[in-house]
Amino acid sequence: MTEQTDPGQQPDHHDDSAEARRPRGIYLLPNLFTTGALFAGFYAVIAGMGGRFEAAAVAIFIAMVFDGLDGRVARMTNTQSKFGAEYDSLSDMVSFGIAPSLVAFTWVLEDLGKIGWFAAFIYAAGGALRLARFNTQIGFVDKRYFMGLPSPAAAAAVAGLIWFCSTNGIEPDEFGYSVALYVALAGVLMVSNVLYYSFKDIDLKGRIPFMKLALIVLAAAVVATNPALLLWLLFLLYSLSGPLLWLWRRRPH
Repeated sequence: MTEQTDPGQQPDHHDDSAEARRPRGIYLLPNLFTTGALFAGFYAVIAGMGGRFEAAAVAIFIAMVFDGLDGRVARMTNTQSKFGAEYDSLSDMVSFGIAPSLVAFTWVLEDLGKIGWFAAFIYAAGGALRLARFNTQIGFVDKRYFMGLPSPAAAAAVAGLIWFCSTNGIEPDEFGYSVALYVALAGVLMVSNVLYYSFKDIDLKGRIPFMKLALIVLAAAVVATNPALLLWLLFLLYSLSGPLLWLWRRRPH
């Protein structure tokens, strides 16, 4: 039903700018995956506070799965939006910035006093700065590489260590200072200028040889035999790949 006008008034013409300013809805499907990642990160913090460190570490890896799906689902369904991008960034800060630092803090770092909370803060600040820099550099950097360690990979490197030690009954008290250095270095790598391969140039839609598919299935099966150890080593190696590549490029010829 249209709004009636006074007899002496002319009806308003259609205002394109007003239409553009009208609040719009949000796409449900990709933001559901983002919400799943956010919930997993939130649950990791709660589980860590309750001393369930294995569950906390697994939750961070689950957040990584949801985070990897939301963008792909948005592109496949053509439902990208500025809201989704901002929501994803805030979710990443919780799941890959705050959650790993707090879980590591309650796991062993709080026993180290100021050194422990300082190491946890370096990681959290590194995650925030990493996400802020990434958001401002979209469209201006080589898509084949990330500048600085991606926050999900840094979170996986920290959560993987916690998962491995918790699964195998290894108490971290004896190497608490080493964990503090490890967590702090993960935060520093996120804000470094070290380049990391992004894997974005891999065509997931195209055909691949059968042997490559068989190798992928075999690799997944191997990881499933001991996910705590192998996922930790996988992301630890990826975290080290940036500095090693940097040193390789600067080797004397």
